[in-house]
Amino acid sequence: MERAVAEKLNVVDVLDHIFAEEARSKRRRAYEKQIQMSGLPIKKTLDDFDLSFQPSIDKRQIDGLATMRFLENGENVVFLGPPGVGKTHLASALGLVAARHRFSTYYINCHQLIEQLKKAHFEDRLPDRLKILSKYRMLIIDEIGYLPMDIQGANLFFQLIARRYEKTSTVFTSNKTFSQWNEVFADVTIASAILDRVLHHCTVVNIKGGSYRLKERKEFMRQEQQIVNTLFEQGNT
Repeated sequence: MERAVAEKLNVVDVLDHIFAEEARSKRRRAYEKQIQMSGLPIKKTLDDFDLSFQPSIDKRQIDGLATMRFLENGENVVFLGPPGVGKTHLASALGLVAARHRFSTYYINCHQLIEQLKKAHFEDRLPDRLKILSKYRMLIIDEIGYLPMDIQGANLFFQLIARRYEKTSTVFTSNKTFSQWNEVFADVTIASAILDRVLHHCTVVNIKGGSYRLKERKEFMRQEQQIVNTLFEQGNT
């Protein structure tokens, strides 16, 4: 109101400003709530990702994913690569973009997912749990292949993928190549059925670079050594 008086704004301009501010506030609250409910392990964005350290990644491919067209089309994304190359960072960053666009998003570790599905099956709640997981526009399943999976786990995983197939988008991260997924899911037939549905409409990002964690560790050790050298020189003088 003070601004309206000072700038001699008319009623329409005042109302336009108030409604615009309220709309921005509502979008911000919705985004914050979405992030809180998503379970994302890190809140780093795509801009935070050091692409110069991973030259095997095509920036145009990442920029294309950031448009969320794959989400609109019910397509999947798979990030493949050894530990530490940034798969979880990229998957979570896409989750942040989806949440900003107000798409329902949920992150879960693969081992935790299987344990939840087994527990739901044991308690006769499996249909309800599958229904909930199938509704998310973006489901991020992290670290496929890090821990072994038995036949029951593989069957439950297949049921979830089959329910989401061509309806909603799933983002996967894995340290195993697709040829090794037979070992991950303990059964060739189940693995083939899962891969068939995952890859039918899918963008695959194969990361072949080094580990960020090792990079940070080396940098820390370098800085530590510099401090030791400086103290040593000061002691000598």
